[in-house]
Parts: sequence; structure tokens; C-alpha cells
Amino acid sequence: MDITEVRVFPVASEERLKAYATITIDNVFLIRDLRIINGNAGLFVAMPSRKMKDGTFKDIAHPLNSEARQMIESKVLAEYERELANPAKREPTSKESDAA
Repeated sequence: MDITEVRVFPVASEERLKAYATITIDNVFLIRDLRIINGNAGLFVAMPSRKMKDGTFKDIAHPLNSEARQMIESKVLAEYERELANPAKREPTSKESDAA
């Protein structure tokens, strides 16, 4: 498995949520709505999830082992750092517009 593209969309108006991310795996599979969160121990990547009827959240997609999780997290956070260092001019996403 190879992560062939990472796109990061910073969110300025949230305290803990720092950005949304989209990853492409092997140029054939896209996962949207990963979240970069500023947690108690630093930044981490949360997988896309859905709120259930009982109020809990269930991941929609997630890695099955720690090696895959680490690979995803390292690539997403590296791209997040690059985006902060050199933000590209782009249109705000609907998630960014909703957060404002």
C-alpha cells in the first residue's frame, strides 16, 4: 500500500481541529474527512467517523494495524506542516466555509 497523494485543508476557526485531510492510496482509492487534531500529547490524525443514534462515533474507515496507522499519520502530518509553511492560494472547502 502506498499513499500517493495527500491534500490538507487547514481550519482556522477551531481550537482543537486544525485541518481536514484527504488521502489517495495507490492512485485508486480515496479517503476523505481525516481530521488533524491538536490533542493533549500533540497532533494526531483521526479517521473519518459517523455519529450513531446512541451518540457514540464509529470510524467509517481505519487502518487495521499500527504500522498502517503510523504511515498514514506521518504522511498527513508532514503535508500539514508543509501547508503551514507555504500555504497555497486555494478556494475554501465547504467544511472550511461551514466552520467560519
